[in-house]
Amino acid sequence: MSNSNWLDQVKWDKDGLAPVIAQDIHSGQILMLAWTNREALSATQKEQRAVYWSRSRQQLWRKGEESGNVQQLHDIYLDCDNDALCYVVEQIGGIACHTGRPNCFFQRLAPAQSNTAPTWQISSEIVKSPDEMYRNPK
Repeated sequence: MSNSNWLDQVKWDKDGLAPVIAQDIHSGQILMLAWTNREALSATQKEQRAVYWSRSRQQLWRKGEESGNVQQLHDIYLDCDNDALCYVVEQIGGIACHTGRPNCFFQRLAPAQSNTAPTWQISSEIVKSPDEMYRNPK
């Protein structure tokens, strides 16, 4: 891989975005999936904290800017196809999800039981109420 412009080596989608997984440096647990663009990825590298692109607000989103649950950056990885990233982070405050849980992947598919379909079950409890974390809870 050449070292020309590291941002040019990412295969951005038609909207100029790429998915990014946040992974906890201590546990290895996947915390969340979000999106990044060139500006957000550059800011992440410069600020050494996770910065994402909010598709709903169409603006940069510094993780923890409202909730206080900042993600301190340790490493950035680019996958083998150059179209997805992984931020290895320390999750300050232990809450990554806007629901107040440690991570966003808290709905586990429970297997079907005799003649019933599989069901989604909550696998982790709320650590802090979103009402306490946000001025305008989601």
